[in-house]
Amino acid sequence: MIARTSFENLQVYKLGEKLADEVWRIVTGWEQFPKSTVGRQMVRAADSVGANIAEGSGRGASRTIGDL
Repeated sequence: MIARTSFENLQVYKLGEKLADEVWRIVTGWEQFPKSTVGRQMVRAADSVGANIAEGSGRGASRTIGDL
């Protein structure tokens, strides 16, 4: 049996979280209209990176890059 690694320890998850933090930091400095339009979409997309990794981990995903 293969030992499972917590998704929080994965480098890709950590990079996704850094991306989300940076996008939030940038977008919060924008004026209201761009912040509420494209900024909102950018934040949701950046936040979904880590969320998707966590969700896949929670399902017990056993795929590797070669399986995709």
